[in-house]
Amino acid sequence: METKLAFLGAAQNVTGSSYLLESDGSRILVDCGLYQERDLKPRNWDAFPVAPDSLDAVLLTHAHLDHCGLLPKLVREGFDGPIYCTPATADIARIVLLDSAKIQEEDAAYKKKRHKREGRTPPHPEQPLYTLEDVEACLPRLSPVEYEQTVRPAPGFEADFHDAGHILGSAMIRVASARNHERRTVIFSGDVGRWNTPILQDPTVFDEADYVLVESTYGNRLHKDRDGIPERLSRIVNETRKAGGNIVIPSFAVERAQELLYHLNELLDADRIPHLAVFLDSPMAVKVTEVFRNHLELFDEESRALIRRGGHPCDFPGLTMCRSVDESKAINRIRRTVIVIAGSGMCVGGRIKHHLVNNIERPESTVLFVGYQASGTLGRIILEGAEEVRILGRKHAVQARIEKLNGLSAHADRDELMRWLSGLKRAPRHVFVTHGEPESAAAFAATVEQQTGWKVTVPSYRDETVLE
Repeated sequence: METKLAFLGAAQNVTGSSYLLESDGSRILVDCGLYQERDLKPRNWDAFPVAPDSLDAVLLTHAHLDHCGLLPKLVREGFDGPIYCTPATADIARIVLLDSAKIQEEDAAYKKKRHKREGRTPPHPEQPLYTLEDVEACLPRLSPVEYEQTVRPAPGFEADFHDAGHILGSAMIRVASARNHERRTVIFSGDVGRWNTPILQDPTVFDEADYVLVESTYGNRLHKDRDGIPERLSRIVNETRKAGGNIVIPSFAVERAQELLYHLNELLDADRIPHLAVFLDSPMAVKVTEVFRNHLELFDEESRALIRRGGHPCDFPGLTMCRSVDESKAINRIRRTVIVIAGSGMCVGGRIKHHLVNNIERPESTVLFVGYQASGTLGRIILEGAEEVRILGRKHAVQARIEKLNGLSAHADRDELMRWLSGLKRAPRHVFVTHGEPESAAAFAATVEQQTGWKVTVPSYRDETVLE
């Protein structure tokens, strides 16, 4: 009997995380993520590399779309086993997948309408990758597992989940298999978080493993100092208030929005910024923030101490959670300085576009970016200094102040990834560097090899290896 590992996604690219473990007829999938890189999106429509009905179970590291976003398609195409994940991941995955299906359906309807208007036949049918109905069929398969609880997802395999410190409920998964009466352990890092991040616990460090799959999103980079965030944020807020404008913050709904609320709460509590009205104008972020309230056991000691004092890291006087379109529109009728946090994080859709329309031509207002802006997105175009941008079908002069707040990444950088690996007290049999662009993955593999002397490989898509 031999155990095989196949790399079915996030291999020399960042998204589409998916790995297959099989042994003696048992098959488990670790993650089933959506591809988001433009040139890899066609893979989302391909048949799965492994027959969905041949899988015993799925183990899910966390609820970001690039790790969970193809689960509804997997279930629709025949998978009928459990999807093991932490309770918080189950809660957030429900929100994320329902939102994804809604976007898929809206995009398909829009394309169909546009193609009809333009009188052309597209190469692919205008249909959603999956529907709300597909998501509803998938959700009952989510099987919550507490951290450090052992589950047996298939004959011959045991698995346990450990806090990754990346987003609420995120996990590193250790899978053990028995081969010829010998136990072999494989650790799937998922996305490794950062030490001393607000709200969350630090990443779990392991002292031994036979095989390690480690992400490398920032494997060739170092993050700028996180400690300077309060100073930079307070300066931007105070200067914009003095100028009489608004602070408009495009933000991602999961984790980034909640961390921003934490920092604003701290600054308000210390009277380092004026007590302005703050609006979280993202229905998805509002729902995720409510999940945070239901999982206080996952918070770090600093956040728990705040709660014991009667506060909450994601809530404070003056914060309004906007759910309806009318509530969102009402913000732009306010004539005093406000802080608006809205999605999407890269300004490619959502309510942020309306707030940009109302502020980007105002020299007194500030547009504050707090996350990575992919090439070609509206956020990237603004950040790179465009003098004019097209928003909601109209051109607007960029006259607002444009700022970027570095240090809020939820991914470990090169040195933090090495800190995580350095917990191993003996050399693993093999380290596989995944979940990074080719340059980042290759650079990090070289770093690991140089600093440890371990055997390191950067696998390619659909590579297979036998775990001896």
